[in-house]
This record gives sequence, structure tokens and C-alpha cells, in this order.
Amino acid sequence: MSYARTLRCRKCGREYPLGPVNLCDFCFSPLEVNYDYKSMAKDVSVEKITSGPSSIWRYRDLLPANDEVVDLGTGFTPLTLAANLGRELGLTQLYLKNDCLNPTYSFKDRAVSVAVTKAQEFGFTTLACASTGNLAASVAAHAAKAGLKAYVFLTSDVEPEKLVGIAVYNPTMVAVEGSYDQVNRLCGKIVEKYHWGFININLRPYYAEGSKTLGFEVAEQLGWRSPDCIVAPAASGLLFTRIYKGLEELSLLGLIGSVNTHMYLAQAAGCSPIVNAFQVGSQHVHPVRPNTIAKSIAIGNPADGYYALRVARQSGGGACAVTDEELVAGMKLLAQTEGIFAEAVGGVVIAGLKKLVASGMIKRDELTAVFLTGAGLKTQEAVADVVQPLLIQPTPESFEEVLGEQKINSPG
Repeated sequence: MSYARTLRCRKCGREYPLGPVNLCDFCFSPLEVNYDYKSMAKDVSVEKITSGPSSIWRYRDLLPANDEVVDLGTGFTPLTLAANLGRELGLTQLYLKNDCLNPTYSFKDRAVSVAVTKAQEFGFTTLACASTGNLAASVAAHAAKAGLKAYVFLTSDVEPEKLVGIAVYNPTMVAVEGSYDQVNRLCGKIVEKYHWGFININLRPYYAEGSKTLGFEVAEQLGWRSPDCIVAPAASGLLFTRIYKGLEELSLLGLIGSVNTHMYLAQAAGCSPIVNAFQVGSQHVHPVRPNTIAKSIAIGNPADGYYALRVARQSGGGACAVTDEELVAGMKLLAQTEGIFAEAVGGVVIAGLKKLVASGMIKRDELTAVFLTGAGLKTQEAVADVVQPLLIQPTPESFEEVLGEQKINSPG
């Protein structure tokens, strides 16, 4: 039995029955799930959580699910001490939360698992979403698992590697010639005409809740404590806010101590509306036209930008942007120090972390958790220049000759 009681407007506080709706009728602000935390606290414990499945559903009591869940085995991904990368950057307690290892190779599986579970509960037979790629793959996979139809609306410039990872689940794929913000606006009109469960529109309050499991897991994996610092990417800003919400909920329930975590968000310079607002001290996030190879976070008009901005400021954190050249270097640095091949967004986070450490915002001995949200096989073109094999004839002599030349010509 879920402890979710109502949907509540994040701005004016008005409450609505739990249902497929995402905006307040009065002020048009986003709705979020409201829980009975007093009753929840009586039932939730460290012991109960740790005896649960090795997936996000070990936190079922903290999620809005009543019926049978749609689960591909998402979550409880590794949190590893990054000693090599830490030495490179000058950090002694650097941890990587590797969500590249989810079923469809991105953190989106967390949000979609919860949203699709609610979609079934509400009686939807068709799922849909607006996506830059990762969400579409997750929606298609979960629809296949649940036996539901799926329509995924994509920007027409989605990376080819991502398209294969979507099409294999056999959804109806719709490529739209326009930006993600245009795709999202189109879906906002379509949802009014069709009785479909749009994962990031009418099911968005439940979709949002899945992302807070990243906060739950990191706290549990650190021995039930919150990190000193968190660095995470921001697209719409939703993930960033929900990681922090997860930590705050654990503290509210007495499962961890006070949350004193500094929250730092990273964006690509070619699409950094939240960072721009943070740096000029504005309360408003002004839309921009995306121009970056980090397409997964190329949202020029972030729906939760204001709330992400507020979390960064109130937590004593910050925000930084990196160029495409810097993010590519970040991808390579991560792979060559920790053996993790993350997508372009991972490069944004690593390059952002490097800047934050160099500026002194993140200190050497602070326990820092960095979130890697998608696998590198999705954005191989960004680092394709690393492919430079030695070409030899099938003889030992040829190998030694070319190897000798390679040593002579190599730097240092």
C-alpha cells in the first residue's frame, strides 16, 4: 500500500487526487506527489530496505506504487571509489555513481519504471514520450515488458547509436524536425487528443519520483549518510532536484542525519540556461537555443530550471558549464583513469568536476559523489578520434617494425 496521498502544487500548495495530471489548474505550476510521512516513518527502516530486492523497488515504501510494479531490474548500480581519477583531480574521497549499467543504459529507467507502473494502475494501454534518445529507449523497453503500445517522439538529429537502441523494442518512432523543446510542445498538444500515458507530461509527477532513488542509493551505499558534495548533470533540472529530495526524505524519516550536501550542477556551454541564471544571480531561467554535442541534456527551456537553481543556491552549491571540447576530454579522462565509458553527458560532469575542484569550490578531502547517467556506446562519435590502430602485416617482423616506429613517434 502506497503512502502517496495526493498531488500537491509546488507553488501554491493546492492539492489534487492522485491521477494522470501534472499542472495546477490555478497557477499552472508543476504538481508533485505528497506523502503521509508520519505513517511512512512507522513502517520504513534500514532493516526493511536492505532486505528488499537489489533494485529501486527496495524503496517501494517511499514511492507512489500500489499495484504490481513494472521492473526490469533497474537501480542499485555501483558506487565506486574513484582513486585514480581522484588523484588526477586532487580529491581523496571521490565516488562515481555509475548509472550507465541500468537495463537500457541510462538513469531514465528509474523514472520510467515508476511512471509505467502508475500508467498501468491508471488503465493506460499506450505509452508515449518526448525524448532526446535515452527516455525513448527506456519507455520502449518498459512498454514491451508491460505489454503496452509505445509512441516515442524524437528530435530528428538523435545519434544513430541511440536509434538502434530504441527501435529494437519495436515502438512507433516519430522523428520531429525541431529542437527538444519543440518536440515537447507538440506532445503537449497531442496528449489533449489521445488517451495515452505521456511519461514526461501527464505522468510527470510519478516519473519524477523515480529519480530520487539515486539519492536513496548513494546514501545507503555510503553507510547511511549524505555526501559532502554532489555533482550531477542538468537538462530539465528534474533529476538534480530529485537527488536532493531523496536525501531530504531519508533525513526526514530518521534514516540518515541532517543533509549538509552542497549540490553542484553541470551543463554544456552550448545549452546552459540554468548555469547562466546562477552565474548572474537571477531568479529566472531564460531559454536558450541548444548547440552542443551533449544532446541528452540539450533542453533550452528547462521545466524545472527554477527549482534546480534554488537547490543549488540553498545547499551552498553551485553551477558550471563546459565546452564541447572540455566534455570530450572529460569522457576520455574518465575512461582512461577509471575504465568507465560514459556518454557525452558524463564528460560534462567530469569536466565540470575538474573546474569546480580547480576553483576551490570542492575541497580536497570532501566526500564527493559524481553521477554518470548514461553509457558511452550511445554517443561514440564524440570520441571516435581515439581509434588509431597500428596497421601491420601478419608477421612478427612487421609488428616489431611498426611498433618501433610507433615508439619513436610517440610523445615523450
